[in-house]
Amino acid sequence: MIHAAEGVTEVTDDTFDTEVLAAGLPVLVEFTADWCGPCRQLAPVLSAVAAEEAGRIKIVQIDVDHNPGIASRYAVLAMPTMMVFRSGEPVKSMVGARPKRRLLQELEDVFETV
Repeated sequence: MIHAAEGVTEVTDDTFDTEVLAAGLPVLVEFTADWCGPCRQLAPVLSAVAAEEAGRIKIVQIDVDHNPGIASRYAVLAMPTMMVFRSGEPVKSMVGARPKRRLLQELEDVFETV
C-alpha cells in the first residue's frame, strides 16, 4: 500500500480513465511506489495543495507497481512523476519531489486557465 496523502484519491488502472480523464477539473496525478523515498516526502505537500486548491485542481495518486498499465501508457519511468491532465490530455509533467511553494508556482499556468 502506498503512503496515501490525506485528501488525495488513490486511482488504479481500472479507475484512471473515469477519475482522471473524465474529470471536470484539471487533475494532478502522482505516479508513486512503496519503495520511493521522495514520494514519501511529497505526500504532505500533495495533501496541503489538495486542501488549499480543492476547487481548482483534483489530486490523485497511482501506485505504479500495482498499476503498470497506466504508467506504461504515459511512459513514466521515474518516481515520483507528477502529470497534470486537462480534458483527458496530459498538459504538464514534473519529475521529483519539490516543496509546496515551488509546486504551486509550477501549477500557476494550470490554474490560470481554470
